[in-house]
Amino acid sequence: MEYTSGAASWQKVLRRVVAGLLPRRPRQRRPGWSIGVPLIAAAAGLLFTTTATTAGGTALREDRRPQLAQLIDDTRDRVAAREERAAQLRADVERRTEELAGTDQPIADERGRAAASRQAAGFTALTGSGVTVELDDARRLGDTLPEGASNDDLVVHQGDVQAVVNALWAGGAEAMSIMNVRVLTTSAVRCVGNTLLLHGRVYSPPFKIVAIGDPAALQQALAESEGVRLFKDAVDHYQLGYRETVSTVSVPAFEGSAALRSAKVPR
Repeated sequence: MEYTSGAASWQKVLRRVVAGLLPRRPRQRRPGWSIGVPLIAAAAGLLFTTTATTAGGTALREDRRPQLAQLIDDTRDRVAAREERAAQLRADVERRTEELAGTDQPIADERGRAAASRQAAGFTALTGSGVTVELDDARRLGDTLPEGASNDDLVVHQGDVQAVVNALWAGGAEAMSIMNVRVLTTSAVRCVGNTLLLHGRVYSPPFKIVAIGDPAALQQALAESEGVRLFKDAVDHYQLGYRETVSTVSVPAFEGSAALRSAKVPR
């Protein structure tokens, strides 16, 4: 027993001596990894926070079209209510001005001078010979598109409406309306998607443009317009809608505000 115990002790001593003679393997340090872990964790936390803030507590892929449709309807209602209120105020101003004109000669003179310019300014309804132009999106068969066409090729764009309007003014139009709304030379035509935005209201195709004037001159101006010709080419290729008719037409009076935002003294 003593021999065995002594042999075991010598074996332990021998292993320690051999271990002391062999070079120790240095421990590998990973400073990049030790620093990178906190950075990655911080970046992930920032990403999660940003995503939650952007989503506003809702799924990022949530369909927002119902909310957008409701927003458009609410805005349209507000515009209609304000237009009605503005019309009431204009009628009140007109009534009070008329009352004053009965006792104040200078006011009566100015009213007479303004009345002589109302028709030229577009504040009276007119009827006469003219041209009607209708622009419409292409009619689709299900979800299929014509060969080589994109969705963008199949709708009426702002430039198409502007091309027709500009051609009619160039052809000597005396008065014009779009979607039965009187427009002036300063009226802005804007499109939002495939809808028309005019004087704060949104209209869907087909877009109807009516102009009073010499029908022959108006049609000639349409035929010579580069923009109108390009739209007619698209009509042939993608089956968009274009119709041009001559008849006796009517345009309503301009009902917008007559307030000037800027003016320039002619020289």
